[in-house]
Amino acid sequence: MLRKLFKSLAALAALYAIFVIVTRLIFPLPDITDRLAATSIPASNETFFGGAKIAASETYPDLSGVAPLADGTDALASRLSVINQAEESIETQYYIWHDDISGILLLNALDQAARRGVRVRLLLDDNGVPGLDPFMAALNAQDNFEIRLFNPSTVRNPKTLGFLFDFFRMNRRMHNKSLTVDGAITIIGGRNIGDEYFEIGDAFYKDMDVLAIGDIVPEMASTFDDYWNSRSVFEVETIISGDGDRAGFDARVAAVMNSEDAQIVLADVQNSAEQFADGADILEWTTVQLVADDPIKGEGLASRDDLMIMRLSDILGDVQSRLDLASAYFVPGERGTAYFAGLARQGIDVNILTNAMNTTDVMMVHAGYTKYRRELLEAGVDLFELRLRGDAAPGSENQLNPIGISGASLHAKTFAVDGERVFIGSFNFDPRSANLNCEMGFLIDSPTMAQAVSEGFDGPLALVSYVPMLSGDGRMVWQEATVDGDPTIWQQEPSTSWYKQMGLAVLQALPIEWML
Repeated sequence: MLRKLFKSLAALAALYAIFVIVTRLIFPLPDITDRLAATSIPASNETFFGGAKIAASETYPDLSGVAPLADGTDALASRLSVINQAEESIETQYYIWHDDISGILLLNALDQAARRGVRVRLLLDDNGVPGLDPFMAALNAQDNFEIRLFNPSTVRNPKTLGFLFDFFRMNRRMHNKSLTVDGAITIIGGRNIGDEYFEIGDAFYKDMDVLAIGDIVPEMASTFDDYWNSRSVFEVETIISGDGDRAGFDARVAAVMNSEDAQIVLADVQNSAEQFADGADILEWTTVQLVADDPIKGEGLASRDDLMIMRLSDILGDVQSRLDLASAYFVPGERGTAYFAGLARQGIDVNILTNAMNTTDVMMVHAGYTKYRRELLEAGVDLFELRLRGDAAPGSENQLNPIGISGASLHAKTFAVDGERVFIGSFNFDPRSANLNCEMGFLIDSPTMAQAVSEGFDGPLALVSYVPMLSGDGRMVWQEATVDGDPTIWQQEPSTSWYKQMGLAVLQALPIEWML
């Protein structure tokens, strides 16, 4: 019986191997062996932002000026503002880019920049651009506009077919999010391009970006070049056939621009980038460190020492008294759990915010988190699980920037150390960010920004979160603040059905943590 089973499995494995070989021959990756490397254009006094960057470098040598972009409207408007003021170059890379109001407004801004002679380079993860093939091909066919795709599927419809014969390559994604203009000013953080990330509409995420100018920007530009020229990246024209649908793109732009929602977005012209351009003193000048994965991670060739998670202690620094961390997808694993628990046992105040079961958009991730929840609580870590909108206690309508407000699902990836330095970027504390996705972020020496994060944990956060804790007899319970001030105590995952709880138990048992 076992022999027959082994024979059947061997036959299936052989058939799959043949399938992989044949499909890779039919749908091969383009040959980029002879591709010439392209480089960023350095900041120049010939451009407004370049002149500002050069002048700032003389006034603040070895420092960078930073301004947090906690509000979604500010984050979108600032991006539009710097693109509209670009004179020489734009380099931008994103994991997700949606065909919606914000996505089309930004694509149109890039298109207009290319038309006025600005060199535009747009690097997108192929996993996050559903339905955009005709628009990408059309824009890429225009002068001054180049688009490349990270680990693309050579099968365009359905793209998921590529996972069947090239899974290990396509399972590695580029999660980075950055926009750099004229080699002088950059916006980096946790937001993808889509309405939900810029708080357009009723269902949205809270996240955090930062605008920066000065010493850090050339390093940011160099890192973009590393990705742009990497072997995981391919030109759109080698992946998508034809010149695309230019008429369709123009019609889509016109429809979006004439929509009521777009008019509301465009009418709010107050944004940090424009304030800076107008001479407002909004920047904090300080030391900024870029922390980024080597793009060879997209090929599965990065050594363990090159991974961001292996440098966690270096990234966090020497924590003396307090660590406040917000992560939408928090799966610490054994190593991370030991690290956070070890800090708490040393008497360090460790606070961690993630999504509750009824706010997360990835149930498997929540299942991965819950495997380590009890151990963290036993060590003395304080956990907060952001709950659904619309049921918060009085006072929770107050802003909890930069880590979120009542009424939003958390998407931020930020932490503050000792009220002195803060990390803002794309890195989630989960196995996927650690081992599979390419990630980046800024580590900023800023008591102002770090204390703003910490203040959210000191009181207001409990009003918009479920607070898991262990009862006297060791049972897991959740405390929820209520309107009348008498907290509700949940004996199980709050506001979830028995069906979802059963599903959670099944997911916890599956050996899928490495993929989360």
